Amino acid sequence: MLLTVAVLALGVALVLVAVLVTRAVHAPVSASVDQSVPGPVLVVPGYGAGPGSVSPLVDELRREGRSVTVLQDPGGGTGDLRAQGARLADLARRTMTAQGAASVDLVGYSAGGVVARVFVRDDGGASVVRRVLTVGSPHHGTDVAVLAQDLAGSCPAACEQLATGSDLLRRLDAGDETPPGPRWTTVRSSFDQVVVPVDSAALGGALNLSVQDLCPAARTSHDGLPGDPAVLATLRTALGVALPHRPAQVSC
Repeated sequence: MLLTVAVLALGVALVLVAVLVTRAVHAPVSASVDQSVPGPVLVVPGYGAGPGSVSPLVDELRREGRSVTVLQDPGGGTGDLRAQGARLADLARRTMTAQGAASVDLVGYSAGGVVARVFVRDDGGASVVRRVLTVGSPHHGTDVAVLAQDLAGSCPAACEQLATGSDLLRRLDAGDETPPGPRWTTVRSSFDQVVVPVDSAALGGALNLSVQDLCPAARTSHDGLPGDPAVLATLRTALGVALPHRPAQVSC
C-alpha cells in the first residue's frame, strides 16, 4: 500500500514538473527594456572604418536631439567581432552610468550591425538595449569576404567571421535571429556590392526595409548608405517611441 501511494505521488510530481516546464517554454517573453523612454544612441562603424564613415548618421541623430557616442575600435573594426561586442557592452555600461540612462539604442553600419547582435546575444545587451537598427550589415555573411579569403588564403579575423557560413554567423543565425528585448530594424540597398547577396542584410523577426522601397530610383552603394535620405529618415521611425515602421515621407 505504501509503495502504491509513493508511486502515485511520484507520478503526480512528474506531471506537475512537465506542466511547469511546458508553461515556461511557451510563456510569452516580454521586452526587458521600457520602450517608451529612448536612451543614448551608440553607433558602431563597419569593417576597417572609423568614426568618419558614420558621420551622416551621427549628425542626423544629434539634429533630432539624441545623445550619440561612436564606438572606436582600436583595431579599426578588423579584429575579432566577439571582442568588439564586448567593447560595445562596456561602452553601453559606461554611457548609461554617465547619463543616468536605463537603456541604449544601437545603430550598426555594415559589420557594426553584426557587432550589435553579438552584444545583444552574448554580452547582456538583451536587458539594456531598447532598439537596434542595422544598415547594410552582412548578417548571413558576404561572398566578398569569401573571395578575399580565397584570393589571399586568409584575411583579418573580422573578415573571416563575415564570410558566408562562418562559425560566428551560424551561431548568431541559429534559432531566433532577433532575440527578445530590443526591437529590430534593418535597411539595405539593392545596389550594395559589399554585402553580397544583399538579402544577407535582412533578419528574421525584424522590420526589414530596402532603400529602393522608399526611393525606387536610388542607386545607393554600400559606402553611400550612412548618408542616404531613406536611411536617415529610418533613424526616426526605428529609434522613436512608436513601434518601428516604414518612413512615410522621404526626400529622395
